[in-house]
Amino acid sequence: MQFFLGVTSNSFAKSAEGFTLLIPSIITAITIVLCMYALSLVMKNIPMGITYASFAGLTIIATVVVGIIRFNQVPNLYSLIGLAFIIVGVLMVNLLGNN
Repeated sequence: MQFFLGVTSNSFAKSAEGFTLLIPSIITAITIVLCMYALSLVMKNIPMGITYASFAGLTIIATVVVGIIRFNQVPNLYSLIGLAFIIVGVLMVNLLGNN
């Protein structure tokens, strides 16, 4: 849930054009507050660092995909390499980080 809310808030933040458009600005504000609330619930059971690292990394990747589809913002080679590192980092944290 927090993943969906994070991607939604990021997408509408772009559409809000610096919070100059009312409806996208309201949606951004509501979804970011709900996202942080959902994250706080998850952090009751999963360590904070693991939760936030996973959430942030996956939200970044999904937001890039939304940017490509919705805003035609295609990342360059170096951005793609950086995004691959994020994916590797999230996998390492989740698969190897909890011994």
